[in-house]
Amino acid sequence: MAIEVGDKAPEFELKDNHGRTVALSDFRGEKNVVLLFYPFAFTGVCTGELCALRDELPKFVNEETQLLAVSNDSIHTLRVFGEQEGLEYPLLSDFWPHGETSRAYGVFDEEKGCAVRGTFIIDKEGVVRWTVVNGLPDARDLNDYVKALDAL
Repeated sequence: MAIEVGDKAPEFELKDNHGRTVALSDFRGEKNVVLLFYPFAFTGVCTGELCALRDELPKFVNEETQLLAVSNDSIHTLRVFGEQEGLEYPLLSDFWPHGETSRAYGVFDEEKGCAVRGTFIIDKEGVVRWTVVNGLPDARDLNDYVKALDAL
């Protein structure tokens, strides 16, 4: 079961596609976080969603907000994926221990071995303010993220 609005967001520390460590607490008191879980790099729906975010990046990476995208791929896979698609925001690897952060947020599909499409908007105090969880084949609507961020 995914965490809900009003819950304290579980802390995590993951490596990004460049090998840098990124923690949720890095943004506490400074930025809202759009935390987006997606199944796998290089797949159709995931690539479409992440490229749509790339194309609207100023709405999701600015003085008030930081976008973090998490999959269960290795950092090496994410590095190539990010370079190929021109993704200028952190792609975080929840590879090992496999799915630990995805499980903490309640979006890990044990049968498939990957995260489902879960998005959590976390405020500067670390509280979940908006969330949506879709099944593997169902893309999310970025306009919903923008509305939720505007409401903060």
